[in-house]
Amino acid sequence: MSQGTEDTAHAGPGEIHRRTVESYAQILEGRLEDALTLVDPEVVDHRGGTEGDHRGRDAWRQKWESVSAGSAFHDVSVTIEQNLVSGDTSANRYTLRGTHTASGRRYEVLGMDMVRVRNGRIVEHWALRDADAMRDQLGP
Repeated sequence: MSQGTEDTAHAGPGEIHRRTVESYAQILEGRLEDALTLVDPEVVDHRGGTEGDHRGRDAWRQKWESVSAGSAFHDVSVTIEQNLVSGDTSANRYTLRGTHTASGRRYEVLGMDMVRVRNGRIVEHWALRDADAMRDQLGP
């Protein structure tokens, strides 16, 4: 991915969003630095639930590090099925596929996320993943 800051400063929200999604396999491998260049230092990650909002690039890094550390999944891919851009905001509907390492079971689930971009960096993020479908496919 390795895009310079100059390249991202002029990229629109759809392009920044695509680059972030396409870096997911690298993130799972613990290679975060290129993807983190797409995230603003003051980003707000609206996680909802009991976790609430997380603020700042360090929180984003911790989220990605927790996903990549001893990852329970491999052969992960993300396919963007649809992308809509309105002003500074990009929304994706995507399919997430992979294999649960311990059981060898494959999964394929739908997700949606939305980002707001300023100066070539993500400043806000919202996401939904079909956790019930993933749980059903992977079993107990």
